[in-house]
Amino acid sequence: MHVLISGAGIAGQALAYWLRHHGFTPTVVERAPGPRPGGYKVDLRGVAVEVADRMGIGEHVRARATDMRGGTWLTRAGKPVAKLSGDLIGFRDPGDLEILRGDLADILHRATSGDVEYLFDDAIATIQDDGRGVHVIFEKSPPRTFDLVVGADGLHGGVRALAFGPETGCAEGLGLSVAVFSVPNHLSLDRWEMACTGAGHIANLYGLRPTSDATAQLFFPTPDPPPGRHDRPAQQRAVADAFAQHGWEVPRMLAAMHAADDFYFDSLAQIHLPNWSKGRVTLLGDAAYCPSPASGQGTSLAVVGAYVLAGELAAAHGDHLAAFERYERELRPFVELNQRLGRDVVKQLVPATRLRAWAQFTMLRMMPYMPGKARMMEQIMKPIREAANAITLKPYTPALR
Repeated sequence: MHVLISGAGIAGQALAYWLRHHGFTPTVVERAPGPRPGGYKVDLRGVAVEVADRMGIGEHVRARATDMRGGTWLTRAGKPVAKLSGDLIGFRDPGDLEILRGDLADILHRATSGDVEYLFDDAIATIQDDGRGVHVIFEKSPPRTFDLVVGADGLHGGVRALAFGPETGCAEGLGLSVAVFSVPNHLSLDRWEMACTGAGHIANLYGLRPTSDATAQLFFPTPDPPPGRHDRPAQQRAVADAFAQHGWEVPRMLAAMHAADDFYFDSLAQIHLPNWSKGRVTLLGDAAYCPSPASGQGTSLAVVGAYVLAGELAAAHGDHLAAFERYERELRPFVELNQRLGRDVVKQLVPATRLRAWAQFTMLRMMPYMPGKARMMEQIMKPIREAANAITLKPYTPALR
């Protein structure tokens, strides 16, 4: 059974691994000219760590984990409020893993490149599902027919647009936008993160090694109207305007932003669809059920979703209609809990008013001295832990070999 996967990110490559494991023949098409290096920090939590171990890549992920030592929380003016451990500032349980997105993508590519066909520097132009197969016209490669097509091409997925319609019908904005880009590591940050918070805004800065660039992450209220998706100058103007009154390292971040060759900007949004499949086409990861970066669970949903989708196709012996229905039934409660987590985190992590920012700082200052500190931390971690483990993985058996 031949399956075309659009997108060579985490979701697409994880699915390629599991499809090949179960005896299918996957092809991955990716618009970029090759595997994308770099990127921001991402997490594998709870059951996603178990999936990585079942893939045999768990130790590779651990070897390339960020191993963050901790972080400092600051006011908008740059006044330190509290120092937190690496697990606390990253909201991680022991055993959870944090890794650069590009490093995880590289690990997945190494695990699949010998057995999986990759079409880089290309994309799907049109798809036509005639009930017996999906006829695909590529932008560059010759047309081909596949048994199934999977859109694993992100929040603004092209396959979803082709098969399900415009993004406006399924995207729910959370009121914030984010810009991420590399900056010189002026503070010589060594596996250390710094979070500078003001009403409605957060400026994050982290570095993994004193000798390499740091990464800036700037969260702020989405402008009205928002800048165009491909209008980089307008996006950078919006970021500069939003953080014009911030002190600390923010002016140097804004100065470096214009020269950054990895500048990324988007609104925080979730994807909500009544169905993730249509005929022989289905969606995976952010394209189907993006929880937003605020949840910290997008990568975990991608990895777990790939495991379940491939496993259900194997269990159904290639009966895609039955497999797609079971995939959604197994995964949707897990997805919905993590999307709720994403909405809650936006409200709690980014204080909307100065009063809420003051309350957040007060709690952070007092936390080391509170007699109920352990209980408070348990309350903070409980919803994250529950969301990360809200699915029981089936022991799928390779059925087509």
